[in-house]
Amino acid sequence: MSKTAITLTAIFDLTLDSFLIRKVLVIAPLRVASMTWPAEVEKWDDLKGLTYAIAIGSEHQRKVALLKRAQVYIINRENVDWLVTKSGIPFDYDMVVVDELSSFKAYGSKRFRALRKVRPGIKRMVGLTGTPASNGLIDLWAEIGILDMGQRLGRYITRFRDNFFEPDKRNQQVIFSYKPKPGAEEAIYHLISDITISMKNTDYLKLPELVMNEVSVSLSKEEMGHYETLKKDMVVSLKDKEIDVTNAATLSNKLLQMANGAVYDENGSVVRIHDRKLDALEDIIEAANGKPVLIAYWYKHDLERILERFPAQQIISEDCIKRWNEGEIPVAVIHPASAGHGLNLQTGGSTLVWFGLTWSLELYQQTYARLWRQGQKCTVVIHHIITKGTIDEQVMNALRHKDKTQTALIDAVKANLKEAVL
Repeated sequence: MSKTAITLTAIFDLTLDSFLIRKVLVIAPLRVASMTWPAEVEKWDDLKGLTYAIAIGSEHQRKVALLKRAQVYIINRENVDWLVTKSGIPFDYDMVVVDELSSFKAYGSKRFRALRKVRPGIKRMVGLTGTPASNGLIDLWAEIGILDMGQRLGRYITRFRDNFFEPDKRNQQVIFSYKPKPGAEEAIYHLISDITISMKNTDYLKLPELVMNEVSVSLSKEEMGHYETLKKDMVVSLKDKEIDVTNAATLSNKLLQMANGAVYDENGSVVRIHDRKLDALEDIIEAANGKPVLIAYWYKHDLERILERFPAQQIISEDCIKRWNEGEIPVAVIHPASAGHGLNLQTGGSTLVWFGLTWSLELYQQTYARLWRQGQKCTVVIHHIITKGTIDEQVMNALRHKDKTQTALIDAVKANLKEAVL
């Protein structure tokens, strides 16, 4: 939906036409801050005259950029705490835009606390995200709180939880998750509707077809035996090396690794188990018949084994992104956490393969949105390589379930342009 260009157009109007705003701070993921926002300013003729400074890099480089004369100052989210508490530069921005607002959902993080500290002095606050509730509606407390200082959902997370949620998964007195009380979803949607607008690309843009495909692979009896032993006993011996886990989170992590084909032992060494997913990936690449293929990996040993098997190129720099978009890279690998937000990869290919899955709905959706977006001319195919009978199946089910909650939220605050015009 080009939310960056839409926001920049509003900034242009507020700073250079109506003179309601003097200085704007844009907070974004690192690569989005260094590449996407500057590129959008330069791209559009109607933004000519809007000046910007990019405050990334070393501390000296950041300070030089922040002391320049400009309308827009762009900084990566990792340096928000530095800017507020350590830079020594007055925080005198009367408008702040948080690109990927969902990255501020952790209310205990330094970036959240720093931004909340200066929030009362900010005249206009804007949050942009395509995944507002990737882990459920409880994420909204911090995100909406940054926007309105707690006016709608309350100033305290405990009261928000008490009012709208009840314990879900728990172990005696330890609560692991919460679920909405009856009627809570509608109540939350109503409370935030006056400051929230949702526009779905499928409603306004003619996007190509999106095809979701699952490619199943099966473990041998021996391999499944090792998997089940670790799952049941939380310890297993593989190739004279012992793999053990101490809690449920670590167990989940190890089982995902085993489903992918390798696992780290207690010393950090890689124990290889199978090549089922690599074989399936080879079939997918061959079936692409020369069309570019983008592979999403999760663990470092996944990357090492993929690069060992295929002549693939990591997407880790601006030059790599440029070469991918120009069709010069037939097989590329990408990590969702480093490139899940804001990058434009749609002109380089239309096939994405999930070699290893992630529990994060946000990273999952944002990653395939790098290809399935405005400017894509081909049908986008998303392959998921799933190891049958393993935790892979549970992850896929969890991603589908979380998507239902988030879709309900987005639909509840969807923009109705016809009504707005009337």
